[in-house]
Amino acid sequence: MKDRIALVRTSSPLAVFLIGVVTAISLGEERPNVVWIVADDLSPDLQCYGYEGVATPHIDQLSSQGRRYTQAFATSPVCSPSRSALITGVYQTSTGTHQHRTSQKKPLPEPVQPLPVLMREAGYFVCNLGSDMKRTGKEDYNFATPESLYDAADWSARKKGQPFFAQIQIHEPHRDFIRADQDRRFEDFALPSYYPDHPVIRADWANYLATVEVLDQKVGKILDRLEREGLSDNTVVFFFGDHGRPHYRDKQWLYDGGIRVPLLLRWPANIQAGEISKALVSLIDVTATTLRLAGAEIPTWMDSQDLLAKDFSGREMIVAARDRCGSTVDRIRCVRTDRFKYIRNFYPDRPYAQHSNYKELQYPGMTVARFLKQQGKLEGGPAIFWAKHRPEEELYDLRKDPEELKNLASDPAYVDTFLRFRNTLNEWMEQTADQGEVAESDLAEVTEASDRWYENVMKKRGLSPQIEPVPYLHWWQQRFGMEPISKP
Repeated sequence: MKDRIALVRTSSPLAVFLIGVVTAISLGEERPNVVWIVADDLSPDLQCYGYEGVATPHIDQLSSQGRRYTQAFATSPVCSPSRSALITGVYQTSTGTHQHRTSQKKPLPEPVQPLPVLMREAGYFVCNLGSDMKRTGKEDYNFATPESLYDAADWSARKKGQPFFAQIQIHEPHRDFIRADQDRRFEDFALPSYYPDHPVIRADWANYLATVEVLDQKVGKILDRLEREGLSDNTVVFFFGDHGRPHYRDKQWLYDGGIRVPLLLRWPANIQAGEISKALVSLIDVTATTLRLAGAEIPTWMDSQDLLAKDFSGREMIVAARDRCGSTVDRIRCVRTDRFKYIRNFYPDRPYAQHSNYKELQYPGMTVARFLKQQGKLEGGPAIFWAKHRPEEELYDLRKDPEELKNLASDPAYVDTFLRFRNTLNEWMEQTADQGEVAESDLAEVTEASDRWYENVMKKRGLSPQIEPVPYLHWWQQRFGMEPISKP
Protein backbone atom coordinates (compact mmCIF):
# COMPACT_ATOMS: atom_id res chain seq x y z
CA MET A 1 0.00 0.00 0.00
CA LYS A 2 2.74 2.47 0.96
CA ASP A 3 4.74 1.63 -2.17
CA ARG A 4 1.60 2.07 -4.26
CA ILE A 5 1.02 5.61 -3.01
CA ALA A 6 4.69 6.53 -3.25
CA LEU A 7 4.44 5.52 -6.92
CA VAL A 8 1.52 7.87 -7.46
CA ARG A 9 3.55 10.78 -6.14
CA THR A 10 6.69 10.27 -8.17
CA SER A 11 6.14 8.28 -11.32
CA SER A 12 4.15 10.41 -13.77
CA PRO A 13 2.73 13.82 -14.67
CA LEU A 14 -0.60 12.63 -13.29
CA ALA A 15 0.99 12.60 -9.84
CA VAL A 16 1.65 16.33 -10.04
CA PHE A 17 -2.03 17.19 -9.77
CA LEU A 18 -3.09 14.23 -7.63
CA ILE A 19 -0.91 15.18 -4.68
CA GLY A 20 0.60 18.55 -3.85
CA VAL A 21 3.80 19.30 -2.01
CA VAL A 22 3.31 19.40 1.76
CA THR A 23 3.76 22.95 2.96
CA ALA A 24 3.72 23.91 6.62
CA ILE A 25 1.27 26.48 7.90
CA SER A 26 2.31 29.03 10.45
CA LEU A 27 0.01 28.20 13.33
CA GLY A 28 1.37 30.29 16.16
CA GLU A 29 1.76 28.98 19.68
CA GLU A 30 -1.85 27.90 20.23
CA ARG A 31 -3.12 25.29 17.80
CA PRO A 32 -6.73 25.75 16.70
CA ASN A 33 -9.61 23.44 17.41
CA VAL A 34 -11.09 21.85 14.31
CA VAL A 35 -14.80 21.16 13.82
CA TRP A 36 -16.33 19.30 10.91
CA ILE A 37 -20.06 19.88 10.40
CA VAL A 38 -21.10 17.06 8.08
CA ALA A 39 -24.52 17.00 6.41
CA ASP A 40 -25.98 13.83 4.89
CA ASP A 41 -26.85 13.96 1.18
CA LEU A 42 -26.33 17.66 0.45
CA SER A 43 -25.69 19.37 -2.88
CA PRO A 44 -25.03 23.14 -3.01
CA ASP A 45 -28.77 23.86 -2.86
CA LEU A 46 -28.20 26.78 -0.48
CA GLN A 47 -28.76 30.51 -0.71
CA CYS A 48 -25.05 31.24 -0.45
CA TYR A 49 -24.53 29.11 -3.58
CA GLY A 50 -27.24 30.99 -5.45
CA TYR A 51 -30.10 28.53 -5.10
CA GLU A 52 -33.39 30.39 -4.86
CA GLY A 53 -36.33 29.04 -2.93
CA VAL A 54 -34.60 27.87 0.25
CA ALA A 55 -33.82 29.85 3.42
CA THR A 56 -30.42 28.99 4.92
CA PRO A 57 -29.42 32.08 6.96
CA HIS A 58 -27.03 30.32 9.36
CA ILE A 59 -25.11 28.51 6.63
CA ASP A 60 -25.07 31.72 4.60
CA GLN A 61 -23.61 33.57 7.56
CA LEU A 62 -20.92 30.91 7.96
CA SER A 63 -20.10 31.35 4.28
CA SER A 64 -19.86 35.14 4.65
CA GLN A 65 -17.42 34.74 7.55
CA GLY A 66 -14.95 32.53 5.69
CA ARG A 67 -14.24 30.85 2.36
CA ARG A 68 -16.77 29.22 0.04
CA TYR A 69 -15.51 26.61 -2.40
CA THR A 70 -17.55 26.48 -5.60
CA GLN A 71 -16.00 23.32 -7.06
CA ALA A 72 -15.78 20.72 -4.29
CA PHE A 73 -16.50 17.06 -5.02
CA ALA A 74 -16.89 13.87 -3.00
CA THR A 75 -14.98 10.74 -4.03
CA SER A 76 -18.22 8.73 -3.99
CA PRO A 77 -21.91 9.58 -4.44
CA VAL A 78 -23.02 7.48 -1.45
CA CYS A 79 -22.20 7.83 2.22
CA SER A 80 -20.14 4.87 3.47
CA PRO A 81 -17.50 4.86 0.69
CA SER A 82 -17.31 8.66 0.78
CA ARG A 83 -16.91 8.70 4.56
CA SER A 84 -14.35 5.89 4.44
CA ALA A 85 -12.21 7.99 2.09
CA LEU A 86 -12.80 11.19 4.05
CA ILE A 87 -11.70 9.75 7.41
CA THR A 88 -8.51 8.29 5.93
CA GLY A 89 -7.55 10.74 3.21
CA VAL A 90 -7.20 7.77 0.83
CA TYR A 91 -9.46 6.82 -2.08
CA GLN A 92 -11.94 4.16 -1.02
CA THR A 93 -11.10 2.14 -4.11
CA SER A 94 -7.52 1.75 -2.82
CA THR A 95 -8.42 0.57 0.68
CA GLY A 96 -11.15 -1.87 -0.36
CA THR A 97 -13.89 0.25 1.24
CA HIS A 98 -15.65 1.12 -2.02
CA GLN A 99 -18.72 -1.14 -1.76
CA HIS A 100 -21.61 0.50 0.08
CA ARG A 101 -21.87 -1.23 3.47
CA THR A 102 -20.24 -4.62 3.64
CA SER A 103 -21.29 -7.20 6.24
CA GLN A 104 -17.72 -8.40 6.82
CA LYS A 105 -15.65 -5.35 7.66
CA LYS A 106 -11.87 -5.70 7.63
CA PRO A 107 -9.18 -3.49 9.17
CA LEU A 108 -7.61 -0.85 6.97
CA PRO A 109 -4.55 -2.00 5.02
CA GLU A 110 -1.18 -0.93 6.38
CA PRO A 111 0.01 1.77 6.75
CA VAL A 112 -3.32 3.65 6.55
CA GLN A 113 -4.66 5.05 9.82
CA PRO A 114 -7.95 6.90 10.41
CA LEU A 115 -7.61 10.63 10.96
CA PRO A 116 -8.85 10.52 14.60
CA VAL A 117 -5.88 8.28 15.46
CA LEU A 118 -3.45 10.71 13.84
CA MET A 119 -5.06 13.70 15.52
CA ARG A 120 -4.85 12.01 18.90
CA GLU A 121 -1.16 11.33 18.30
CA ALA A 122 -0.81 15.06 17.61
CA GLY A 123 -2.23 15.79 21.08
CA TYR A 124 -5.83 16.48 20.13
CA PHE A 125 -8.97 15.32 21.92
CA VAL A 126 -11.11 13.63 19.26
CA CYS A 127 -14.88 13.30 19.37
CA ASN A 128 -17.87 12.53 17.18
CA LEU A 129 -21.28 14.02 17.97
CA GLY A 130 -24.77 13.86 16.59
CA SER A 131 -26.50 17.13 15.77
CA ASP A 132 -28.18 17.21 19.18
CA MET A 133 -24.64 17.33 20.64
CA LYS A 134 -25.68 14.80 23.30
CA ARG A 135 -24.86 11.45 21.75
CA THR A 136 -22.34 9.79 19.45
CA GLY A 137 -22.66 10.74 15.79
CA LYS A 138 -22.77 8.70 12.62
CA GLU A 139 -19.62 6.91 11.45
CA ASP A 140 -20.65 4.57 8.60
CA TYR A 141 -17.15 3.44 7.67
CA ASN A 142 -16.60 0.35 5.53
CA PHE A 143 -13.75 -0.93 7.67
CA ALA A 144 -13.36 -2.35 11.15
CA THR A 145 -12.61 0.56 13.50
CA PRO A 146 -10.55 0.46 16.70
CA GLU A 147 -12.68 0.52 19.84
CA SER A 148 -10.91 3.70 20.91
CA LEU A 149 -11.32 5.60 17.62
CA TYR A 150 -12.89 8.53 19.51
CA ASP A 151 -12.17 9.76 23.03
CA ALA A 152 -15.80 10.67 23.71
CA ALA A 153 -18.90 12.03 22.03
CA ASP A 154 -18.34 15.62 23.18
CA TRP A 155 -15.34 17.95 23.53
CA SER A 156 -16.44 19.01 27.02
CA ALA A 157 -14.65 15.89 28.34
CA ARG A 158 -11.21 17.09 27.20
CA LYS A 159 -8.41 18.23 29.49
CA LYS A 160 -8.18 21.92 30.25
CA GLY A 161 -6.49 23.75 27.41
CA GLN A 162 -6.38 20.68 25.16
CA PRO A 163 -7.25 21.38 21.51
CA PHE A 164 -10.00 19.23 20.05
CA PHE A 165 -11.06 17.75 16.74
CA ALA A 166 -14.82 17.28 16.60
CA GLN A 167 -17.08 15.88 13.93
CA ILE A 168 -20.75 16.83 14.19
CA GLN A 169 -22.98 14.65 12.04
CA ILE A 170 -26.31 16.06 10.86
CA HIS A 171 -28.83 13.62 9.39
CA GLU A 172 -30.61 16.18 7.24
CA PRO A 173 -31.36 16.39 4.36
CA HIS A 174 -31.21 12.60 4.15
CA ARG A 175 -34.55 10.90 3.59
CA ASP A 176 -37.12 10.62 5.05
CA PHE A 177 -37.86 14.32 4.51
CA ILE A 178 -40.08 16.42 6.73
CA ARG A 179 -43.45 17.49 5.28
CA ALA A 180 -43.37 20.96 3.73
CA ASP A 181 -46.34 23.30 3.80
CA GLN A 182 -48.90 22.44 1.11
CA ASP A 183 -48.40 25.77 -0.66
CA ARG A 184 -44.68 25.24 -1.04
CA ARG A 185 -44.97 22.54 -3.69
CA PHE A 186 -46.51 25.13 -6.03
CA GLU A 187 -43.63 27.60 -5.65
CA ASP A 188 -41.51 28.38 -8.70
CA PHE A 189 -38.36 26.59 -7.54
CA ALA A 190 -36.03 25.16 -10.14
CA LEU A 191 -36.08 21.42 -10.82
CA PRO A 192 -33.21 19.85 -12.76
CA SER A 193 -34.40 19.28 -16.32
CA TYR A 194 -33.59 15.57 -16.10
CA TYR A 195 -36.58 15.11 -13.78
CA PRO A 196 -40.20 15.16 -15.00
CA ASP A 197 -42.06 18.27 -13.86
CA HIS A 198 -44.82 16.34 -12.10
CA PRO A 199 -46.85 17.24 -8.96
CA VAL A 200 -45.45 14.28 -6.99
CA ILE A 201 -41.87 15.23 -7.85
CA ARG A 202 -42.59 18.86 -6.94
CA ALA A 203 -44.03 17.79 -3.60
CA ASP A 204 -40.98 15.63 -2.94
CA TRP A 205 -38.61 18.46 -3.90
CA ALA A 206 -40.49 20.89 -1.65
CA ASN A 207 -40.01 18.44 1.22
CA TYR A 208 -36.30 18.24 0.40
CA LEU A 209 -35.94 22.02 0.57
CA ALA A 210 -37.83 22.14 3.85
CA THR A 211 -35.46 19.50 5.22
CA VAL A 212 -32.45 21.56 4.09
CA GLU A 213 -33.89 24.36 6.22
CA VAL A 214 -33.98 22.01 9.23
CA LEU A 215 -30.29 21.36 8.57
CA ASP A 216 -29.67 25.10 8.60
CA GLN A 217 -31.31 25.49 12.01
CA LYS A 218 -29.09 22.76 13.42
CA VAL A 219 -25.98 24.40 11.98
CA GLY A 220 -27.06 27.62 13.70
CA LYS A 221 -27.20 25.86 17.09
CA ILE A 222 -23.70 24.47 16.62
CA LEU A 223 -22.29 27.88 15.75
CA ASP A 224 -24.14 29.42 18.70
CA ARG A 225 -22.54 26.90 21.05
CA LEU A 226 -19.03 27.67 19.78
CA GLU A 227 -19.72 31.38 20.31
CA ARG A 228 -21.28 30.84 23.73
CA GLU A 229 -18.26 28.84 24.94
CA GLY A 230 -15.79 31.40 23.61
CA LEU A 231 -14.37 28.98 21.04
CA SER A 232 -15.21 30.67 17.76
CA ASP A 233 -12.04 32.71 17.34
CA ASN A 234 -9.69 29.73 17.70
CA THR A 235 -11.79 27.06 15.99
CA VAL A 236 -11.53 26.18 12.31
CA VAL A 237 -14.98 25.17 11.07
CA PHE A 238 -15.51 23.05 7.97
CA PHE A 239 -19.04 22.58 6.66
CA PHE A 240 -19.78 20.14 3.84
CA GLY A 241 -22.06 17.41 2.57
CA ASP A 242 -20.82 13.82 2.46
CA HIS A 243 -22.09 13.57 -1.16
CA GLY A 244 -24.86 14.95 -3.34
CA ARG A 245 -28.61 15.35 -2.94
CA PRO A 246 -30.97 12.40 -2.31
CA HIS A 247 -32.82 12.25 -5.62
CA TYR A 248 -32.80 9.36 -8.04
CA ARG A 249 -30.32 10.58 -10.71
CA ASP A 250 -28.17 12.36 -8.15
CA LYS A 251 -27.26 10.24 -5.12
CA GLN A 252 -25.38 7.07 -6.13
CA TRP A 253 -24.49 8.54 -9.54
CA LEU A 254 -21.34 10.30 -10.72
CA TYR A 255 -23.13 13.22 -12.32
CA ASP A 256 -22.57 16.49 -10.46
CA GLY A 257 -25.86 16.05 -8.60
CA GLY A 258 -24.31 13.03 -6.88
CA ILE A 259 -20.76 14.23 -6.16
CA ARG A 260 -20.70 18.05 -6.07
CA VAL A 261 -20.99 19.28 -2.49
CA PRO A 262 -20.91 22.58 -0.61
CA LEU A 263 -17.66 23.22 1.24
CA LEU A 264 -17.26 26.17 3.60
CA LEU A 265 -14.17 26.95 5.68
CA ARG A 266 -14.10 29.52 8.49
CA TRP A 267 -10.93 30.41 10.38
CA PRO A 268 -11.15 33.91 11.93
CA ALA A 269 -8.06 36.11 11.52
CA ASN A 270 -6.55 33.63 9.06
CA ILE A 271 -9.11 33.43 6.25
CA GLN A 272 -10.62 36.64 4.94
CA ALA A 273 -14.37 36.91 5.34
CA GLY A 274 -16.37 36.42 2.17
CA GLU A 275 -13.65 34.65 0.18
CA ILE A 276 -14.74 32.59 -2.81
CA SER A 277 -12.48 29.86 -4.17
CA LYS A 278 -13.05 28.45 -7.64
CA ALA A 279 -10.27 25.90 -7.14
CA LEU A 280 -11.14 22.32 -8.03
CA VAL A 281 -10.94 20.32 -4.79
CA SER A 282 -11.77 16.84 -3.55
CA LEU A 283 -13.58 16.31 -0.28
CA ILE A 284 -10.70 14.18 0.96
CA ASP A 285 -8.57 17.34 0.93
CA VAL A 286 -10.31 18.30 4.16
CA THR A 287 -8.42 15.42 5.79
CA ALA A 288 -4.88 16.60 5.08
CA THR A 289 -5.86 20.19 5.83
CA THR A 290 -7.12 19.15 9.27
CA LEU A 291 -3.91 17.26 9.98
CA ARG A 292 -1.74 20.24 9.05
CA LEU A 293 -3.84 22.52 11.24
CA ALA A 294 -2.79 20.24 14.11
CA GLY A 295 0.85 20.85 13.19
CA ALA A 296 1.38 17.28 11.97
CA GLU A 297 2.98 16.14 8.72
CA ILE A 298 0.83 14.64 5.97
CA PRO A 299 1.71 10.94 5.59
CA THR A 300 3.10 9.92 2.21
CA TRP A 301 0.31 7.34 1.85
CA MET A 302 -2.44 9.94 1.81
CA ASP A 303 -4.15 11.01 -1.44
CA SER A 304 -5.31 14.17 0.32
CA GLN A 305 -3.94 17.67 -0.28
CA ASP A 306 -3.66 20.65 2.05
CA LEU A 307 -6.18 23.30 1.02
CA LEU A 308 -4.32 25.92 3.05
CA ALA A 309 -0.83 25.26 1.67
CA LYS A 310 0.68 28.36 0.11
CA ASP A 311 1.33 26.54 -3.16
CA PHE A 312 -2.13 24.92 -3.42
CA SER A 313 -4.09 26.40 -6.31
CA GLY A 314 -6.51 23.53 -6.86
CA ARG A 315 -6.43 20.11 -8.48
CA GLU A 316 -6.19 19.70 -12.21
CA MET A 317 -8.84 16.98 -11.91
CA ILE A 318 -10.93 15.08 -9.41
CA VAL A 319 -11.78 11.38 -9.56
CA ALA A 320 -14.87 9.70 -8.14
CA ALA A 321 -16.18 6.14 -8.04
CA ARG A 322 -19.44 4.28 -7.54
CA ASP A 323 -19.67 0.56 -6.79
CA ARG A 324 -22.30 -1.73 -5.28
CA CYS A 325 -25.10 0.04 -3.43
CA GLY A 326 -27.31 -2.34 -1.45
CA SER A 327 -28.33 -5.16 -3.78
CA THR A 328 -27.48 -3.14 -6.91
CA VAL A 329 -24.14 -4.29 -8.26
CA ASP A 330 -22.45 -1.64 -10.35
CA ARG A 331 -19.07 -0.12 -11.11
CA ILE A 332 -18.63 3.40 -12.50
CA ARG A 333 -15.66 5.77 -12.51
CA CYS A 334 -15.33 9.42 -13.50
CA VAL A 335 -12.66 12.03 -14.11
CA ARG A 336 -13.70 15.68 -13.91
CA THR A 337 -11.89 18.90 -14.66
CA ASP A 338 -13.37 22.39 -14.46
CA ARG A 339 -14.72 21.95 -18.01
CA PHE A 340 -15.12 18.25 -18.88
CA LYS A 341 -16.33 15.08 -17.26
CA TYR A 342 -15.56 11.56 -18.47
CA ILE A 343 -17.58 8.62 -17.12
CA ARG A 344 -16.95 4.92 -17.64
CA ASN A 345 -19.71 2.38 -17.07
CA PHE A 346 -18.32 -1.10 -16.48
CA TYR A 347 -21.80 -2.66 -16.91
CA PRO A 348 -23.11 -0.97 -20.08
CA ASP A 349 -25.48 -3.87 -20.68
CA ARG A 350 -27.52 -2.75 -17.67
CA PRO A 351 -29.87 0.24 -17.67
CA TYR A 352 -29.20 3.29 -15.53
CA ALA A 353 -32.48 2.44 -13.81
CA GLN A 354 -31.57 -1.14 -12.92
CA HIS A 355 -33.50 -2.22 -9.84
CA SER A 356 -32.40 -0.59 -6.57
CA ASN A 357 -34.25 -1.69 -3.45
CA TYR A 358 -33.44 1.51 -1.58
CA LYS A 359 -34.41 3.87 -4.38
CA GLU A 360 -37.62 2.04 -5.23
CA LEU A 361 -38.73 2.36 -1.61
CA GLN A 362 -37.57 5.90 -0.94
CA TYR A 363 -37.69 7.88 -4.19
CA PRO A 364 -41.17 8.70 -5.54
CA GLY A 365 -39.59 10.15 -8.69
CA MET A 366 -38.70 6.61 -9.75
CA THR A 367 -42.38 5.67 -9.73
CA VAL A 368 -43.42 8.85 -11.53
CA ALA A 369 -40.91 8.35 -14.32
CA ARG A 370 -41.80 4.68 -14.70
CA PHE A 371 -45.49 5.60 -14.92
CA LEU A 372 -44.85 8.28 -17.55
CA LYS A 373 -42.70 5.88 -19.53
CA GLN A 374 -45.50 3.30 -19.44
CA GLN A 375 -47.88 5.99 -20.73
CA GLY A 376 -45.48 6.99 -23.53
CA LYS A 377 -45.11 10.47 -22.01
CA LEU A 378 -41.49 10.37 -20.84
CA GLU A 379 -39.32 12.34 -23.26
CA GLY A 380 -36.42 14.74 -23.48
CA GLY A 381 -33.90 14.93 -20.63
CA PRO A 382 -35.94 12.78 -18.21
CA ALA A 383 -36.05 9.90 -20.73
CA ILE A 384 -32.26 9.46 -20.89
CA PHE A 385 -32.05 7.77 -17.51
CA TRP A 386 -34.69 5.23 -18.57
CA ALA A 387 -33.00 3.92 -21.71
CA LYS A 388 -32.69 0.12 -21.97
CA HIS A 389 -28.89 0.29 -21.96
CA ARG A 390 -26.26 2.86 -21.14
CA PRO A 391 -23.10 3.70 -23.06
CA GLU A 392 -19.78 2.28 -21.98
CA GLU A 393 -18.30 5.77 -21.92
CA GLU A 394 -19.71 9.26 -21.50
CA LEU A 395 -18.13 12.68 -22.05
CA TYR A 396 -19.71 16.02 -21.17
CA ASP A 397 -18.70 19.61 -21.83
CA LEU A 398 -19.83 21.11 -18.54
CA ARG A 399 -19.65 24.71 -19.71
CA LYS A 400 -22.18 24.04 -22.46
CA ASP A 401 -24.06 21.23 -20.74
CA PRO A 402 -23.92 21.56 -16.93
CA GLU A 403 -26.70 18.99 -16.42
CA GLU A 404 -24.74 16.36 -18.38
CA LEU A 405 -27.40 15.44 -20.91
CA LYS A 406 -25.50 15.41 -24.23
CA ASN A 407 -22.96 12.59 -24.42
CA LEU A 408 -20.02 13.64 -26.61
CA ALA A 409 -18.06 10.39 -26.36
CA SER A 410 -18.62 9.58 -30.05
CA ASP A 411 -18.46 13.17 -31.31
CA PRO A 412 -15.47 13.54 -33.71
CA ALA A 413 -14.95 17.13 -32.58
CA TYR A 414 -14.04 15.89 -29.09
CA VAL A 415 -11.98 12.81 -29.96
CA ASP A 416 -8.70 14.17 -28.55
CA THR A 417 -10.35 15.17 -25.28
CA PHE A 418 -12.12 11.83 -25.07
CA LEU A 419 -8.92 9.80 -25.56
CA ARG A 420 -7.00 11.95 -23.09
CA PHE A 421 -9.58 11.39 -20.37
CA ARG A 422 -9.84 7.68 -21.12
CA ASN A 423 -6.07 7.31 -20.73
CA THR A 424 -6.04 9.43 -17.59
CA LEU A 425 -8.61 7.19 -15.92
CA ASN A 426 -6.70 4.05 -16.96
CA GLU A 427 -3.56 5.49 -15.43
CA TRP A 428 -5.33 6.52 -12.23
CA MET A 429 -6.90 3.09 -11.73
CA GLU A 430 -3.52 1.39 -12.18
CA GLN A 431 -1.57 3.77 -9.97
CA THR A 432 -4.11 3.79 -7.13
CA ALA A 433 -4.63 0.00 -7.23
CA ASP A 434 -8.37 0.35 -7.88
CA GLN A 435 -10.01 -2.73 -6.33
CA GLY A 436 -13.27 -2.48 -8.22
CA GLU A 437 -12.72 -5.81 -9.97
CA VAL A 438 -12.23 -7.71 -6.72
CA ALA A 439 -15.22 -9.95 -5.99
CA GLU A 440 -17.00 -9.49 -2.65
CA SER A 441 -16.92 -12.56 -0.44
CA ASP A 442 -20.16 -11.54 1.29
CA LEU A 443 -22.06 -10.38 -1.81
CA ALA A 444 -24.82 -12.98 -1.53
CA GLU A 445 -25.33 -12.22 2.15
CA VAL A 446 -25.58 -8.48 1.54
CA THR A 447 -27.93 -8.68 -1.44
CA GLU A 448 -30.22 -11.30 0.13
CA ALA A 449 -30.66 -9.17 3.24
CA SER A 450 -31.45 -6.14 1.09
CA ASP A 451 -33.99 -8.10 -0.96
CA ARG A 452 -35.78 -9.36 2.16
CA TRP A 453 -36.02 -5.82 3.51
CA TYR A 454 -37.44 -4.55 0.23
CA GLU A 455 -40.07 -7.27 -0.06
CA ASN A 456 -41.19 -6.81 3.56
CA VAL A 457 -41.63 -3.05 3.16
CA MET A 458 -43.53 -3.38 -0.11
CA LYS A 459 -45.78 -5.97 1.52
CA LYS A 460 -46.53 -3.59 4.40
CA ARG A 461 -47.44 -0.94 1.83
CA GLY A 462 -49.85 -3.36 0.18
CA LEU A 463 -47.85 -3.27 -3.06
CA SER A 464 -46.30 -5.84 -5.36
CA PRO A 465 -42.49 -6.20 -5.22
CA GLN A 466 -42.58 -6.37 -9.03
CA ILE A 467 -43.67 -2.70 -9.09
CA GLU A 468 -46.89 -1.86 -10.84
CA PRO A 469 -46.58 1.86 -11.71
CA VAL A 470 -50.23 2.88 -11.36
CA PRO A 471 -50.98 1.50 -7.86
CA TYR A 472 -47.53 2.59 -6.65
CA LEU A 473 -48.10 6.11 -7.95
CA HIS A 474 -51.46 6.14 -6.16
CA TRP A 475 -49.66 5.15 -2.96
CA TRP A 476 -47.23 8.07 -3.29
CA GLN A 477 -50.02 10.52 -4.10
CA GLN A 478 -51.91 9.46 -0.99
CA ARG A 479 -48.76 9.80 1.09
CA PHE A 480 -48.37 13.37 -0.11
CA GLY A 481 -52.02 14.11 0.64
CA MET A 482 -53.02 14.28 -3.01
CA GLU A 483 -55.98 12.83 -4.77
CA PRO A 484 -54.94 9.44 -6.23
CA ILE A 485 -54.94 10.49 -9.86
CA SER A 486 -52.82 8.78 -12.51
CA LYS A 487 -52.29 11.69 -14.89
CA PRO A 488 -49.28 14.03 -14.79
